[in-house]
Amino acid sequence: MRVLLVGAGGVGTAITRIAARRPFFDRMVVADHDPARAEAAVAALGPDGARFRAERVDAGDEAQVTALLERHGCDVLLNATDPRFVMPLFRAARGAGATYVDMAMSLSRPHPERPYEECGVKLGDEQFAQAGEWAEAGALALVGMGVEPGLSDVFARYAADELFDTIEEIGVRDGANLTVDGYAFAPSFSIWTTIEECLNPPVVYEAERGWFTTEPFSEPEVFDFPEGIGPVECVNVEHEEVLLVPRWVDARRVTFKYGLGREFIDTLRTLHLLGLDRTAPVTVPGPEGPVEVSPRDVVAACLPDPAALGDRMRGKTCAGTWVRGVKDGAPREVYLYHVVDNEWSMAEYGCQAVVWQTAVNPVVALELLATGAWSGAGVLGPEAFPAGPFLDLLTAYGSPWGMREQ
Repeated sequence: MRVLLVGAGGVGTAITRIAARRPFFDRMVVADHDPARAEAAVAALGPDGARFRAERVDAGDEAQVTALLERHGCDVLLNATDPRFVMPLFRAARGAGATYVDMAMSLSRPHPERPYEECGVKLGDEQFAQAGEWAEAGALALVGMGVEPGLSDVFARYAADELFDTIEEIGVRDGANLTVDGYAFAPSFSIWTTIEECLNPPVVYEAERGWFTTEPFSEPEVFDFPEGIGPVECVNVEHEEVLLVPRWVDARRVTFKYGLGREFIDTLRTLHLLGLDRTAPVTVPGPEGPVEVSPRDVVAACLPDPAALGDRMRGKTCAGTWVRGVKDGAPREVYLYHVVDNEWSMAEYGCQAVVWQTAVNPVVALELLATGAWSGAGVLGPEAFPAGPFLDLLTAYGSPWGMREQ
């Protein structure tokens, strides 16, 4: 397997450090719009970097990405950029005949008249619209293969296959007790992506209604997270699992709730009120004349790089899937979860917990594709594949998952 990794930020760098310890691939080309980032990611591997090469690429230039895939003979494109670049990279992979893997899906657009009741363009709609073309070509696009979405979807598949006869509800629940020394507000993941998923109308799935939307931060609930994290208030957030799980898993209701915290929510609401969450450029006076800038890009530039926060972070992060249903005629309720301690991930990989937890899952998926344990054609989510091989290999990577009866 020869892999083109596009994006050498926090998650991309973590991917290189995890993959460097595994023998399943022959070459990984690490490409970024900033060649210094790609070069730094490869250089940090030291003697383990012999199978890696740094390149520069514009992720929005399909022709350039396709040429890079062909020049290095890469048969897989792994997208570690933000969701703005999903579609050009998705199309570039198809053009080059490469397998495509991402951790977030094509962007949504709210319903123009009823944004908090009806879906407009849903997450992943643009990709699924091309599913027939991929299937006819015998090509695979594995979408939403990070931690959430990704591992959370694998947990949903595992629950359906191994733990339940019928499922009433699948609820992805994400929470942490992470703190960042010296910062009152310092997201541990891309602020661009955080704003997108937190301020867009959340999507809920119900078998009787299909997909519908609610207001941001709706339906608060307190969820008790394992391994010492404890109770965290969680709220509805737009996320890919709600759009993926019902396509392959039979459940009457699917939700995603994120433990953000009151201060975090208030900050996001303030950004929205000020218009600082917008992506459309605004005109700003400059010393050499007016310039066009995106308010959201300005916010991102003012905040610390999440990948550089590891030494200041304390605590654990938990990603998991809560499932309620019936097994052998009796009610059952479980929480399948994966916890990463920042102290461990920094000591073992030099990566903060959130980016490491995101990065490990696509590497596991790549290894399953390389060995043939996973295979398929079309545009498929993690739920379309057997869960057992993934969970076994994740444990073999030194990061076991857990299950709690509720």
